[in-house]
Amino acid sequence: MSKRKLKLAVVSDIHLGTYGCQAKAVNSYLKSIDPEILILNGDIIDIWQFTKSYWPKSHNKVIQRIFKLMANGTKIYYLTGNHDEMLRKFCDFEMGNLKLQNKLVLDLDGKKAWFFHGDVFDITMKHSKWLAKLGAVGYDTLIIINAAVNWISERLGKGKISLSKKVKNSVKQAVKFIDDFEQTAMDIGISKGYDYVVCGHIHHPTIKKYSNENGEALYLNSGDWIENMSALEYNEGNWRLHFHKTIADLENSLADDEEEMPDEIPSMENIYKSVIENVVGNSKS
Repeated sequence: MSKRKLKLAVVSDIHLGTYGCQAKAVNSYLKSIDPEILILNGDIIDIWQFTKSYWPKSHNKVIQRIFKLMANGTKIYYLTGNHDEMLRKFCDFEMGNLKLQNKLVLDLDGKKAWFFHGDVFDITMKHSKWLAKLGAVGYDTLIIINAAVNWISERLGKGKISLSKKVKNSVKQAVKFIDDFEQTAMDIGISKGYDYVVCGHIHHPTIKKYSNENGEALYLNSGDWIENMSALEYNEGNWRLHFHKTIADLENSLADDEEEMPDEIPSMENIYKSVIENVVGNSKS
């Protein structure tokens, strides 16, 4: 299988460990690319909602795929988000081709790019974390309901719908939140002289230009791997949003997936142990 060579790929909001996570799509996408740099821009493992009762083999395969990229020479930056904020105390941990950070600035062909998850601009996260966690559980539940609705809808020949997108688009406060989030991020980014401001967090993939009295910059959001199955890609001076295949189209592309993963469901402690062992093993090879 030929892989697309990229200077940089950005994925965020995978939410491994939740029912809504489209892990097969993530694995298929990572299998299809050969990036010099891969940025995992937060909320990769959903520690908020993690339970030992739900960690399917497909979620383990995503972690293994990331390690395989790292072993093959891809430089990987794991930037922490709110759902994996437990990792923030290990900021600046580095081993082999993996580096854990809270934010990142890179030079891309002479332009400065600022990468961070984005929850720092979320007022709910700052003042009512319990409400944010409750909302995360509600969102995951809505995704499960949505899957059932789509199963019925497709069999009636009406296609798929996104309940959460309809809710977001119909609630003025939600639309205002997205606009305020983007504007705040860009005002700060422009004031610091960045050419690109790259976020995740709000599950809203987009690329748009912002300007104010201090200048202009490009705002980019990588979206998520629950509904949009989207990533940002940078190559030869250009950014693009990549929207991956639907789950229904993935079976054939993953049929030759060579890795076999154990059937047992690990604890969070064992997941972290596995991460460290993989990192150490790859750094020695």
